[in-house]
Amino acid sequence: MHLRLYLSSKRQLAIPATGIREVVSQSPNLITPIPNASVLLLGTMNLRGQVIWVADLGQFLGEPGILTTERSEIPIVAIEDQETIMGLAVEQIAGMEWLDSEQLEIASNLSDEMAPFIEGEWEWENASLLLLNPSAILRSARWAA
Repeated sequence: MHLRLYLSSKRQLAIPATGIREVVSQSPNLITPIPNASVLLLGTMNLRGQVIWVADLGQFLGEPGILTTERSEIPIVAIEDQETIMGLAVEQIAGMEWLDSEQLEIASNLSDEMAPFIEGEWEWENASLLLLNPSAILRSARWAA
């Protein structure tokens, strides 16, 4: 199972369900900006009593377009790997899908910023559906910048 989602640029991504802790819709008012933090981070939020960082996934991946925060709720995918948790703010959640890993192809035409975090791509409804590697995102040195 994979969670299918959209970035502000309308690019479609999928995240393996095994890397997801939770999916929530959060009011932008409940995401606390942190001064002098990375420009990739929107701030922190409380996820069931635990404070986690929330990042704009599209900006992290180097996509054009800024996430619209002028709305009542922002979809956030909380990813987890070895007890490290981070929220990824996205434009839209499209739903859960059964995606055949045997049909996964090598992703083409990826930017240098995006390539380390993509495991492959599927052809999906006449478009490319990229498979994200949540562990690579959590372990990225880009967060220190």
